[in-house]
Amino acid sequence: MSKGTIKKVAGPLVIAKGMRDANMFDVVRVSDRRLIGEIIEIHGDEASIQVYEETSGLAPGAPVESTGEPMSVELGPGLISSIYDGIQRPLDDIMKVAGNNLSRGVEVPSLKRDAKWEFVPAMKAGDEVSGGDIIGTVQESEIVSHKIMVPPGITGTIKEIKGGSYVVTDTVCTVTTKDGKDVPVTLMQKWPVRRGRPYKQKLSPDMPLITGQRVVDTLFPIAKGGVAAVPGPFGSGKTVVQHQLAKWAEADIVVYIGCGERGNEMTDVLNEFPELVDPKTGQSLMKRTVLIANTSDMPVAAREASIYTGITIAEYFRDMGYSVALMADSTSRWAEALREMSGRLEEMPGEEGYPAYLGSRLAQFYERAGRVMTLCSGDREGALSVIGAVSPPGGDISEPVSQATLRIVKVFWSLDSSLAYKRHFPAINWLTSYSNYMDTMQDWFNQNAGEDWIELRNKLMRLLQDESELEEIVQLVGMDALSAPDRLKLEAARSIREDFLHQNAFDDIDTYTSLEKQHDMMQLIIAYYEKAAEALSEGADINTLIDLPVREQIGRFKYTEPEKVKEAFDEVSKQLEQELYDAKQAKEEF
Repeated sequence: MSKGTIKKVAGPLVIAKGMRDANMFDVVRVSDRRLIGEIIEIHGDEASIQVYEETSGLAPGAPVESTGEPMSVELGPGLISSIYDGIQRPLDDIMKVAGNNLSRGVEVPSLKRDAKWEFVPAMKAGDEVSGGDIIGTVQESEIVSHKIMVPPGITGTIKEIKGGSYVVTDTVCTVTTKDGKDVPVTLMQKWPVRRGRPYKQKLSPDMPLITGQRVVDTLFPIAKGGVAAVPGPFGSGKTVVQHQLAKWAEADIVVYIGCGERGNEMTDVLNEFPELVDPKTGQSLMKRTVLIANTSDMPVAAREASIYTGITIAEYFRDMGYSVALMADSTSRWAEALREMSGRLEEMPGEEGYPAYLGSRLAQFYERAGRVMTLCSGDREGALSVIGAVSPPGGDISEPVSQATLRIVKVFWSLDSSLAYKRHFPAINWLTSYSNYMDTMQDWFNQNAGEDWIELRNKLMRLLQDESELEEIVQLVGMDALSAPDRLKLEAARSIREDFLHQNAFDDIDTYTSLEKQHDMMQLIIAYYEKAAEALSEGADINTLIDLPVREQIGRFKYTEPEKVKEAFDEVSKQLEQELYDAKQAKEEF
């Protein structure tokens, strides 16, 4: 353990001398107040430390003590429903110790040491085990069964295992390794946050993470284990999109990181998540959620820690075989923290003052996502999908954080403030967004969602792109200058925008749409356009075709209850055929 003294203090950066025996990324305690920090640079016997708490009042000469361990998180029962700060200190326990006014240097364990958990063994003495094997379970919440795993790197035979009621530090199993050592396994394990947890194999991203949001699932799907970025200016609905995905995406566990967001926004999350009802179970959404609340009034350096803390917890649940969705809101605040620390370290700045290594740091974070075969002696699949919000100043995505993120992620949901002002939510712009997972997931969609899924999706996109070109003509010369087929095209595109892409998060039925229903909605809109175009070519009147009563039924189809979808689809299809037939007859009589 290395002990030194403070030489210089510059905001969240403290330089200490006499730290020759310390290692990079060791956790240190600074001054008599025992402020927590992490070594980020070493020159000779001088260590540069980023301090995760307010440093005002620190002076040269104060003691600095290295713990000799890297920044680690505690992984075990008690994570679910917890609300942590950026360095995994439980906020409810801090409040009990420090009251409402958070004092510096508070030390509380991440997992409650007095909570007892009922451990049910899944193995017996004499069984062979290796890292990642599940030796038993703890029912952590009504929804989540917490699987107790052998820590990575341990292989041997179970000498003793016993069920019962334990706290997280109790030994529940003893493993005898090949060289005869007895290794105790507790309900809890520790893991350094900057190191990704190991797995056997990364799998191809060829199946989607179903979200129930039509603009996402149909036009710009994210793969299970994929990465997506949601950039957008203030007020365009980044947080709303992340709430919807947290609630509806096909994920067993949600880890939500509020990284440097405004305090009131994080308060909304803390208030709303416990009240949100998990549609799959009817329980509170918090029963499968871990929240990391790191607001913008916390020291800048803690933002970096919060991102790594969150993804390490997410990897732990992935290793159990769960599908995990990680929401990081927002990585721009983390990049600002990197910029400040880089400036304090007097490094050569890159574009707009951000450090030159900004892109590689973002890549290291996002590459920890993925669908994997987890570490264990059998076959177990887990997935970690990462959705990172980016807050570019003024919504300008040409700035370095957005550009570095776009080079890494495969899905880009571009939020548009003009759509948000029109109250079109989700405000994802269909002309500037994209998903590079479409090619690898084509077969899955055609097999599981409908043989013509990709074909219908491409027709929708073509109509929307044609609409944007026609809109420019309309603005120059007016609607009357358009030909009848072009007017019909505009009407079909309006139907796609207003009836399909616009989704009401507060409507009990419209908030989530199954793939089957999305397929039916696409079919109805494309059937109207193609059959009306055919009728038009046979001489039917364009105004009659635009004003068909069935169009309202197509628009209201999204509010159809799930069990009545098939029946309603057949009805609307018949009505469409009949009205188009009548429109053709009217032309002939005329």
